[in-house]
Amino acid sequence: MAKTPEYRIQIDSLSAEETRKLGEIIGKGISTGLFVAMTGELGSGKTVFVQGLAAGLDVPGDAYVTSPTYTLINEYPARIRLVHCDLYRLDPDSDFEDIGIRELFTGSEVVAVEWAERLGNDLPSDRLEARFEIVNDDVRRIYLTAYGQLPTDLLTKTIQPAVPAESNRGKRKKHRG
Repeated sequence: MAKTPEYRIQIDSLSAEETRKLGEIIGKGISTGLFVAMTGELGSGKTVFVQGLAAGLDVPGDAYVTSPTYTLINEYPARIRLVHCDLYRLDPDSDFEDIGIRELFTGSEVVAVEWAERLGNDLPSDRLEARFEIVNDDVRRIYLTAYGQLPTDLLTKTIQPAVPAESNRGKRKKHRG
C-alpha cells in the first residue's frame, strides 16, 4: 500500500539560480539522512537542484557536482554525505538490488536520485519527492511532496517560510529590473 503524502508545495522557479537556491535551502535544513526522489524530463533542473543541495550540505567548493548519467553514482563528502544517482540509462525493469542501489538507502546520508520513477516499488516510503516541469524556456515548476515526518518537517520549517506565498500558487510574476 502506497504511503499518503503528508505535505505538498508548488514553486515556480524563474531561473537556474532560483532552482539551485531552492536546493541549497533544503540542503541547509537537512539534519539527518534523507532520500530525495527527483523526476522530470531532460533539462528540467534536477542536476541544478542537486548542485544547490550540495552547497547547502557544505560539499567542498572545489567539488564539481555533475549528473552521474554515465557513472550512475557520484558521492560527495559533506556535513551529511551526499550520494547523487542518475537512473536515466537504466532499464525500468533493472534489478536495483543487483546493482547495489538499495545499499545506499541506509538513512545516514542524503541520497538524491534523478529519474527516481524507475525505482517503482523500491522507493523508500519516507522520502522527499521533487517533480520538475518545464513551463517555458525560463520557468520551471517544481512540486515538492513529503512522505513521512522528516520530509514534512523539512518542508514546513525551512521551505514554506523561505518561499513567497505567490510562488506556492504558481502566480509569481517575472521581475524586470
